[in-house]
Amino acid sequence: MSAKAEHYDVIRKPIVTEKSTMASEAGAVVFEVDIEANKPQIKEAVESLFGVKVKAVNTTITKGKVKRFRGQPGKRKDVKKAYVTLEEGNTIDVTTGL
Repeated sequence: MSAKAEHYDVIRKPIVTEKSTMASEAGAVVFEVDIEANKPQIKEAVESLFGVKVKAVNTTITKGKVKRFRGQPGKRKDVKKAYVTLEEGNTIDVTTGL
């Protein structure tokens, strides 16, 4: 599979936190994805962009917090995260860009 421009629209960026680091020990990688993307689209995008085999995709939607911006109430954007579990022997190193 070759990477298409649509795949870059589906996968926004990797998420590197304590929780995602613990998930990587179990063979999972966490990405911020497009809010409209579904699991088959995420699986296809990860497989073509990184050249790995995906075992499963789990998604969560984190609702944006209500915060104050310059004294005015506002809302942060909703974020969709994809926990991508890889097949045995496949790895993605997301910490190289830091």
